[in-house]
Amino acid sequence: MTTTQESSSLGLQRSRPRVVIVGGGFGGVYAAKRFRGVDVDVTLLDRGTSHVFQPLLYQCATGLLSEGEITTPLRHLLRGYSNIHVALGEAQSIDADQKVLTASRFDGSTFDVPYDYLIVAAGMRQAYHGHDEYIQWAPGMKTLDDALAIRRKLISAFEMAESLPTPEERKPWLTFAVAGGGPTGVELAGQIRELALRALAHEFQSIDPGEARVLLLHGGDRVLPSFNRKLSAAAQATLDKIGVETHLGVHVTDVSETSVETTSKDGAKAKNRFDARTILWTAGVEAVPFASVLAQALGVKQAAGGRIEVNPDLSVPGHPNVWVVGDMMALKDLPGVAEVAMQGGRHAAGCIARTVERGAPDRKPFKYRDLGSAAYIARRHALVQAGPIQMSGAVGWVSWGVIHIAFLAGYRNRFGTLLNWAVTLASGARRERAITYGDPQSARQPYDA
Repeated sequence: MTTTQESSSLGLQRSRPRVVIVGGGFGGVYAAKRFRGVDVDVTLLDRGTSHVFQPLLYQCATGLLSEGEITTPLRHLLRGYSNIHVALGEAQSIDADQKVLTASRFDGSTFDVPYDYLIVAAGMRQAYHGHDEYIQWAPGMKTLDDALAIRRKLISAFEMAESLPTPEERKPWLTFAVAGGGPTGVELAGQIRELALRALAHEFQSIDPGEARVLLLHGGDRVLPSFNRKLSAAAQATLDKIGVETHLGVHVTDVSETSVETTSKDGAKAKNRFDARTILWTAGVEAVPFASVLAQALGVKQAAGGRIEVNPDLSVPGHPNVWVVGDMMALKDLPGVAEVAMQGGRHAAGCIARTVERGAPDRKPFKYRDLGSAAYIARRHALVQAGPIQMSGAVGWVSWGVIHIAFLAGYRNRFGTLLNWAVTLASGARRERAITYGDPQSARQPYDA
């Protein structure tokens, strides 16, 4: 397939088939890399400048890793790909007939990106299940901004408790509630306890950080329901050991600045309210707003959570030149994990590459190879599940580390993360705890102003 030469509003001359990829996460990056040496022009559009390794966001939030160790600039990551252009912007609308995607810049202006093939890997966002008012008090854990906001809340809570005169006043500040007992919630709850027990121990005079109360609130009958029951039980035992209070079979029914309310799922409908100044939300995800825009433009229905239903080759029904990959696609019962996005991105790009190279459509059904799941519970305790292979405890912890180092983007990030883990293991210290207080403009004022 060839196209007539024309210019997009990005100022790029297009004389080859044009591929636009929306999203710089796992799906988008792995799709882009598949086009090395392929006779196409690729535009990778993302609202941020960096690829974020989302599985380690909770370690950034709890001061174990810096944001630089879990991110890689997209331009640097794709610097060796002469046919790939990286554009900073957020997808806003699409004209399926004219094959034009419209995106907005950070200053509010818009630009058009024409395409012959479109791959959408825009991902998901935190779902509040009809209670978006919770967002102001209970941040989620899907973006780098989320992780940094949570770090600020965690460190500020201990500092506030230190400044208060009585145990009664300190108690709400030393109570941390995590909604959601999936991998992110369990990992976050475990890391808050480790932060309190190890990194902050002996650093305060008025409080004992080890007295911090961490509540894990989950609607199911066990934590980590996607794992084997034996591994789930092992995770629960570790959480109990480090002092995380797990409340199962409850829904969060109210969130405020100072407390969280839960209601039991059984017939009793009993309610409990916990005084907590730090509430974190990991209970479910939903498609980003662009999913609805895309569905309407293409005339397709959205599945549960706003996902887009796709054909076996990951293309959108009725639109053979549009693919949806990663968390945003709905195909069978595929989980919303990084490996699905990676493999899906490669697959969609492969369909396009073969079509361009052979001059005729060449599509194959997507076959997901399940490489397993992993979750970090606490120091020397992690779970790994891959088919019949099940590991927990120290063996699972080592395997978890190897897996995550292998998938981190860039040798610098891998080496830096490994070194940071080693130092933390040896000393218990977490140095990535810097926060600032007050209005940023106050930094311009002298202290004696």
